[in-house]
Amino acid sequence: MGQEIDRVRGLFFDVFGTCVDWRSGVIREGEALGLDGVDWPALADAWRGAYQPQLETVRSGARAWTLLDELHREALDALLGDFGLDALGDAERAALTRAWHRLDPWPDVVEGLQRLKRRFVVAPCSNGHIALLLNMAKRAALPWDVILGAELARAYKPDPEAYLRSAAAAGLEPGEVLMVAAHAGDLVAAARCGLRTAFVPRPAEHGPDGVADRPPERVDVIAEDFLALARVLGA
Repeated sequence: MGQEIDRVRGLFFDVFGTCVDWRSGVIREGEALGLDGVDWPALADAWRGAYQPQLETVRSGARAWTLLDELHREALDALLGDFGLDALGDAERAALTRAWHRLDPWPDVVEGLQRLKRRFVVAPCSNGHIALLLNMAKRAALPWDVILGAELARAYKPDPEAYLRSAAAAGLEPGEVLMVAAHAGDLVAAARCGLRTAFVPRPAEHGPDGVADRPPERVDVIAEDFLALARVLGA
């Protein structure tokens, strides 16, 4: 590893897709409602497809700062009619929105984070807010040292403030942070802010027929999973 990586004191992690399996979690929560004839995989994909456009309404300044729960609920409400779920009540809609608080980690994540935190500060750098990430961590046993939610910066990735304010909140310089993600765009944006970057692929993120991201052209570390990342980083 180069001197730049040797400077790293903290690891920041993208969460949705990188640490947790959002697609299977949303499908599971939808199926638990016990409704017949609903294509929950398609709804999960469509809901995730609305994610970046919803975030962009905030990033662009078209609307005031809004937490992800509210954005998720708005997107869900807009989609339900397409899946024959217009009659779904408010309580069921609220419960389904909170599915994003109850996602399962990929199999390597908990052990990998436990190993990595022996040497580094480990924290989420996510578009999720603190309450969502806290609920997820408690359920999934994610051993974060600190939870850095999007409301600290009042900005959504890839806005530079999302990375820089998270680093500052942890008492770290950008060059002391390694951003870990399965999404190339996240890493490109982090690198522009001076963070080091690590790519961990999640080929199953979008399901059996989905296409996973490939690493960006320039990245400091590529590891097959969090356990391999720990080995590469000597943790």
